[in-house]
Amino acid sequence: MTTVSTPRVSGAAMLLRDFSLEMTGKDTPKLGTAAESIPRGTRINVTYLGNEDLKLRLAAAQSVSRLGCIPVPHVSARRLESQYQLEEFLSALQTDGTEQSVFVVGGDPARPHGPYPDSLAIIRSGLLQKYGVRQVGMSGYPEGHPHIPNAALWSVLEQKAALLADEGLTAGIITQFGFDADPVLTWIEQLRKRGIDLPVRVGVPGPAGVRRLLSYAARFGVGTSTSIARKYGLSVTNLMGTAGPDRFIHALAERYDAAAHGEVKLHFYTFGGLSATSTWIDDFRTKEGLK
Repeated sequence: MTTVSTPRVSGAAMLLRDFSLEMTGKDTPKLGTAAESIPRGTRINVTYLGNEDLKLRLAAAQSVSRLGCIPVPHVSARRLESQYQLEEFLSALQTDGTEQSVFVVGGDPARPHGPYPDSLAIIRSGLLQKYGVRQVGMSGYPEGHPHIPNAALWSVLEQKAALLADEGLTAGIITQFGFDADPVLTWIEQLRKRGIDLPVRVGVPGPAGVRRLLSYAARFGVGTSTSIARKYGLSVTNLMGTAGPDRFIHALAERYDAAAHGEVKLHFYTFGGLSATSTWIDDFRTKEGLK
């Protein structure tokens, strides 16, 4: 009798069983090319950028849905100029059937453009439920936020988690991307000790040029010391090179403990490289025995 062996699935691949992606409205034309590498049912976040209008955001969510994936439109609190603008967006999503899941975020503007100073204000408004939202994602910052004290970050996160639970909404956390697995896992351990058992998607930068990765890191306050860069595979002396997240994912998998960290998956920030990121993930999953 011949025994057929099955490929061993690595710990890194286990984290990638249900990954999610991020795109902008301008990435919509690239979805067709990337589709071959994106499993049906994948959650794809659609950002809410200031230079993209309602039509572009809606078209992106529709395209994700037609692909057989789950659109997760962002709601950027400080970019909203009025309650009407928020309701217009949510109503349009509901009309298109893409309203089930959203991701609420404060947004880049230092000062609110309207009545919503942060994502907590959006949740408190009651408008998400009114327009059929059932699942709400929110941000986590393992390395802190450049403009918000850690104590405030924890307090707001606890408030949001409690409020969403009280409202009967399913919730989840996506962390800011980073280059070092240690602070990410330490932060998740702290999260669990505070009694927050929501699923966490760890933010991972997709493969990109070193210069671009360092630029985004500086913008979002992500640590990029020489030792961290070397650990991740970045070369601060060769800004023309490229880097992928394979070392980061392996480091995360090696230290991940389901008992201590709970439900953890991966979320890829594509930085405009949707096709490149989805292809890289597909190849990595194959190499790690998942396909």
